[in-house]
Amino acid sequence: MFLPKCVATVRPGSCIIRRMSQRHFNLPPACFDTDYLLNPANRQAIEANIQHRKGIGDIQLVQRINEQLRAAPQSESERGMLQAQLDTELAKLPNRTHPAVVGYGTEPRIIERYNEHAKRTDRKYFQFGDICKRMNLYRMENLGNFTGHRSYYLTDELAELEHALICYAVDSLRQRNFQLVTVPDVLPGRIIESCGMSVHGERNQVYKLHGRDGREPLCLSGTSEMALAGYLAGRVLPADRLPQKLMAVSRCYRAETSALQEEKGIYRVHQFTKVEMFAVCQPGQSATVLEEFRAIEVQLFDQLGLHFLLLDMPPCELGAPAYRKYDIEAWMPGRAMYGEISSCSDCTDYQARRLGIRVRTGQEETFAHTVNGTACAIPRMLIALLENFQNKDYTITVPEVLRRYMGGKQLLRRRKVLPELKLTKRLVQEDTF
Repeated sequence: MFLPKCVATVRPGSCIIRRMSQRHFNLPPACFDTDYLLNPANRQAIEANIQHRKGIGDIQLVQRINEQLRAAPQSESERGMLQAQLDTELAKLPNRTHPAVVGYGTEPRIIERYNEHAKRTDRKYFQFGDICKRMNLYRMENLGNFTGHRSYYLTDELAELEHALICYAVDSLRQRNFQLVTVPDVLPGRIIESCGMSVHGERNQVYKLHGRDGREPLCLSGTSEMALAGYLAGRVLPADRLPQKLMAVSRCYRAETSALQEEKGIYRVHQFTKVEMFAVCQPGQSATVLEEFRAIEVQLFDQLGLHFLLLDMPPCELGAPAYRKYDIEAWMPGRAMYGEISSCSDCTDYQARRLGIRVRTGQEETFAHTVNGTACAIPRMLIALLENFQNKDYTITVPEVLRRYMGGKQLLRRRKVLPELKLTKRLVQEDTF
């Protein structure tokens, strides 16, 4: 597995820009918590956790392979094959689960409801796609869009609103000492897998790039969390400089699709822009950092005036890396439903063990913890804003905190379309004398 080696660093303001050479270095091998995972006394607890967490992983197979390795001596090639098989199966096991959420069953717990007075139910509200078509602000079909029905064009004031949301999120995070990083969209497959997303099999969310002549595949990144984690791979970080908080604005690529009526339009798309938060910290800090990320997300959406729910998610809704995860679901009156607009997760040492991110305290080293969260995922934020702040005259009220990024605009208005010009014949009667 290869990552580019940095040969120069320039720091304009708070943004890190790195120029990459063609030289590469090897990613450290994953270092799983074998003291816990290979201990037969923990098998029952690990099996229970797997069943709570979507049933992916086989601890019995893991421990059986380990027993074979510890048994009678094998040839070097046989031992290598067994070790590779063991590493593959260990990588499939999910992170442990926070004990507070184990008893939730399959339903999330509502921690708090925000801006309930702003829940729009007093009249008919149009869905995002209908609003935009009436206002001539976006297209998803028949305009040179060659990548399928899950991609889109934003135009005019809707495109301005997208950039306003990005600037609003970035400025808010900068005030909280996040460092802005520009990240690559193309990543080695192992970086993506180390962050907890599979790149193998027919049914996954990852786009692969072909033509690598048998080398490890390159993939399109599903979130900048992966690139930010890869940015720190193989590093040993001084404990007194943690937590280190990073943010990135990037395009995210997802191969997933949905046929659900409530997820039509830009709710679930193949490509979108997102402002991501990422932190690396000491093991004792990740729970506190997760609460900080949660508070940031709540403040961002509260200041926009949205009605939303803060949810503590059950084990079955946690991705493999997450120890605990909060979701935020905003009310979308055009759809008459709550839709997820954000989440944040404490991944403890799951990603750090796979990427070799360590913390040094004095002479001792341990694996770091990582935390990630979504400050702004553009498509669903646009849905929430347009469906909640639409007016009867087909205008959209711009939230006050976004107006400074849109030249002071208070309303989005219907885009006037010039009438289509048609050639017509005109009969002219000649004058006669």
